[in-house]
Amino acid sequence: MSDQAIRQQLVNLLTVRQAHLNLDDAVKGFPVEHINTRPPKVEYTFWHLLEHLRITQWDILDYCRNPNYKEIRWPDDYWPARDAVTDAAGWQRTIDQFQADLDALVAIVQNPQTDLYSPIPHGYDGHTILREILVVADHNAYHIGEFAILRQVVGNW
Repeated sequence: MSDQAIRQQLVNLLTVRQAHLNLDDAVKGFPVEHINTRPPKVEYTFWHLLEHLRITQWDILDYCRNPNYKEIRWPDDYWPARDAVTDAAGWQRTIDQFQADLDALVAIVQNPQTDLYSPIPHGYDGHTILREILVVADHNAYHIGEFAILRQVVGNW
């Protein structure tokens, strides 16, 4: 498989509805009155879950491109405060920033100057851009699926 074909497969993994929902599918028609709702037996709200997706994806993007990257604390810095709430504008900001960061990751993958296979110079344990893209895709798919299931649980799908 050519380098270009691998890059296209990675872009597809990040952006194309294949074996899972994308974020647009999951949030489509979401009732704004439920953005701060905690599903039964869940410690976070729907917005908290989207913010976690956004923060984690942003952190990985920062790790990939910032030679002065500073690791954030797990789990505290990867989730909003338990009592944090948002409004419709904050909900949309989360979605918009998630998409902007996803677009930036896609741009990294599509850039032929990006070495997908060499260790990130400022990274840990030989991490590569390829690894980080796969981590983002896996993490996003997991939590977007969780979001969809929780919508079904509370009956707002």
